[in-house]
Amino acid sequence: MSTFILALTILIVGYFVYGSFVERVFGPDAGRKTPCYTNTDGADYIPMPTWKVYTVQFLNIAGTGPIFGALMGILYGPAAFLWIVFGCLLGGAMHDYMAGMISIRRNGASLPEIIGDELGNGCRLIMRIVSLVLMLCVGASFTLIPAGLMDSLTLQTVGIAGTYVYWVVAMMLFYVCVTVFSISKIMGNIYPIFGVALLLMALLVGVGIFTNDGEIPGLASAFADHYPTALDPAGTPLFPALFITIACGAVSGFHATQSPMMARCIKNERYGLRCFYGAMVTEGVIALIWAAAAIKFVDALDMVALYGQGASVLNTPYEKLYYAMTHTVGNGGVTEVRMNPALVVNMICNDWLGRLGLILAVLGIVAAPMSTGGSAFRAARLICADFSHYGQKSVVQRLLLALPLFAVAIIMISVGSFKVLWLYVSWLNQVLASFTFLTIAHYLKHRPGASSWTWLISFLPGVFMCAVSACFILIDKGNGFGMDAGTGYAIGMTFTAFVAVAFLIYNRRRC
Repeated sequence: MSTFILALTILIVGYFVYGSFVERVFGPDAGRKTPCYTNTDGADYIPMPTWKVYTVQFLNIAGTGPIFGALMGILYGPAAFLWIVFGCLLGGAMHDYMAGMISIRRNGASLPEIIGDELGNGCRLIMRIVSLVLMLCVGASFTLIPAGLMDSLTLQTVGIAGTYVYWVVAMMLFYVCVTVFSISKIMGNIYPIFGVALLLMALLVGVGIFTNDGEIPGLASAFADHYPTALDPAGTPLFPALFITIACGAVSGFHATQSPMMARCIKNERYGLRCFYGAMVTEGVIALIWAAAAIKFVDALDMVALYGQGASVLNTPYEKLYYAMTHTVGNGGVTEVRMNPALVVNMICNDWLGRLGLILAVLGIVAAPMSTGGSAFRAARLICADFSHYGQKSVVQRLLLALPLFAVAIIMISVGSFKVLWLYVSWLNQVLASFTFLTIAHYLKHRPGASSWTWLISFLPGVFMCAVSACFILIDKGNGFGMDAGTGYAIGMTFTAFVAVAFLIYNRRRC
């Protein structure tokens, strides 16, 4: 328990301490007009109350990421707590804040255009493609999650089977509305409700951590890899897998595509800290709560009573958690399924929160991914609008630009599985984060009156995430090249060193 309390305290205090430092590094200008006033168009550039900007930003970047990612990440041990806390404060929150604030200074420019302005047209083109693929993969995968769950709930509650396609259509219609209508119509009015539900669920689960049985592992074992390889021999080592698995609660390139969306709505630069940095720290708190709750919950479970003698071989809480996420109890006994963190989320909510937990679980696992999916499609439209210079003032113009994006997403849903789509989301996510960090570093280095060293606060996380992305794709057996760890590390670190040196050379001049 002390581990959880300490991590939570550092995360909250870090918002005020390191967050204030990051704010001073950027230097917001309270007297400068923001894009919502200089570019007002009634659709994407609209002044919104600060609390709405914060909640919409939070829902844009949250979804089920800080829940599912935390559950899968804690399989590696207490190192997950360290990554959530320091990854969030030193990396993710700074990354989201700077991306949003630079966008404000560039009249709400989308991320690929910002990257191109700082790192050149070659990177601009690459990041346009990477960002669009990532947005469509997020939108498609966050259609599969809620549609599948609603299909199951429809069968359980009213006895109607085969509703999956209808739910996919319903989700897509919702996404179309989020994408093409004014940001104040749906996102500004509905997303805050979803945000309250997600925060309330996290708060109640957080209380449950203090009132229910079970132990939370201490930080003394944080530097050991606890992943249950006995149950999953193909598992990737803690480095780099942990840093890919827990993205939304620590560092996520996807977030930098969402910050410009709210940069077009924020009323004053001085609100950036709470809206961008604060939203990310809130997400880190949620990830921390779910990581602690999951490992404590399964530690107290009688696995044999629940799953039968097959669970008697489980010796660690990490093995218990893995088993609970890959086995479901039905009328015919225990059935093995693909990795599904929603199984454990439902168990925790029902056991700790009762009937209210079921309602919140539905909101958290269905509504939350819907909010992120809708935001992904809207961001994709804005990225296309920025590089095509196609006007977006009318609904018809926005619809014409969005429809091809939805057509591609529907094809993805038809031919791909969640596992495949999430592979691209997870890896491209951190590749994009690496580029964003280096972009921020270049911006901080070359802006007027810049300090000689503050750009390092973004360069160092950028190098780290580059190493993570390179090593993961080389080592991972299920989705990458499957190299042995030694070879993968050697090649990955060599590539990272090359990128770092190339950037340092490039960073000596302003492009």
